[in-house]
Amino acid sequence: MPLTRRDCLGLLAASTALAVTPESARGFFANDMLNVACLGTGGRCRHLMERLATIRGVRIAGVCDIWDARRAEALTLADAKAFEEFDFRKVLDRSDIDAVLIASPDHWHVPMTIAACQAGKDVYVEKPLTHSLDEGPAVIDAVRRAKRIVQVGTQQRSMPHLIEAKRLVDQGLLGQVHKVHMSWNRNTPRWTKPKYNIDPKTVRWDLFLGNAPPQPFDEYRLTNWRWFWDFGGGILTDLMVHWLDTANWMLDLGDVKSAVTIGHHFAAKDLWETPDTIQTLLDFGPAGPQAHFEGTFVNHHGRAELVLMGTEATLICDRGSYQLVPQKGSKVEAKERFDSPNPIRGADFYDEVNCGLYHLQNWVDAVRARKDPACPVEAGVQAAAGAHLANAAFRKNRV
Repeated sequence: MPLTRRDCLGLLAASTALAVTPESARGFFANDMLNVACLGTGGRCRHLMERLATIRGVRIAGVCDIWDARRAEALTLADAKAFEEFDFRKVLDRSDIDAVLIASPDHWHVPMTIAACQAGKDVYVEKPLTHSLDEGPAVIDAVRRAKRIVQVGTQQRSMPHLIEAKRLVDQGLLGQVHKVHMSWNRNTPRWTKPKYNIDPKTVRWDLFLGNAPPQPFDEYRLTNWRWFWDFGGGILTDLMVHWLDTANWMLDLGDVKSAVTIGHHFAAKDLWETPDTIQTLLDFGPAGPQAHFEGTFVNHHGRAELVLMGTEATLICDRGSYQLVPQKGSKVEAKERFDSPNPIRGADFYDEVNCGLYHLQNWVDAVRARKDPACPVEAGVQAAAGAHLANAAFRKNRV
């Protein structure tokens, strides 16, 4: 039977005071095989599955998706004896599953994470952790009560070059940071609407919708859900959260106090609900810093970067390098690290920098050691909250 809005709200509110041990649901210890099931096996999940399968002591034991084609594709990456399901609740009922990897649409992240914790499973969940501000306290409470290990998929925290860059910040080499600039600019025609020719009979549309309002089957929304408010949050929750989480991690920014946002549909008009071009200014209070994010799908200038602007030096980070650039008159020495020979600064991904593998390995290590991973639930909630506040400023057209 489909999971209704009432069911989802019940998951958010339910108590998770479980009698759990430091081991997994089936009582495994550090040297045992970790059996993982993957929930929501679209493109992002399969990217992660390819990497998870290379980690020693991990078995991808099951795949779950509401679309038959996605399950079939995922099975090719799973263990030869892996099972398949279309209802994630049946996966969580299994005693032979220790942990789940959640890569569903955003509106399912918290309901699935809470249900998994209640079932005694550890969780790797893609970003953004939450789909709305009010989901944050509920998921934190569920994780902590159930004593589960939950890693949120903002993988910059596990990248060796950014871990090194954080050490420079911790040493005080930047001085006082009063301004943070974030960008994620692409020139990608995501607003085209091809004919996918998806047979509705191969999709459990009611399970896809979950707590979203009832609506007719739409193959474009099924495959491009990030650009619709019922299922995602556009550029800010899909991309800005990566750099906002990294800035939180490096600077301990705290909560966003207010936001001002402008956005437009320059190319995706009448197709996307979320803007294809957006800018937001985030205020962290009188002590600062000010943070600015720009994102677009119509031009790739500036690409994907985080820039921390301090009184003594500026730190420029992307997914394959960092540069420490002293201010005029500063005694700080310039420093840089390039983990990729790719000359395109700020590119989204570098083949030589396997960020997904780093973050998954960190999660597996944390599960075995029963300790917090690199991006615990509280950090995931905080980063997503800044994006939700910025989206609210856009949708309400006010601070």
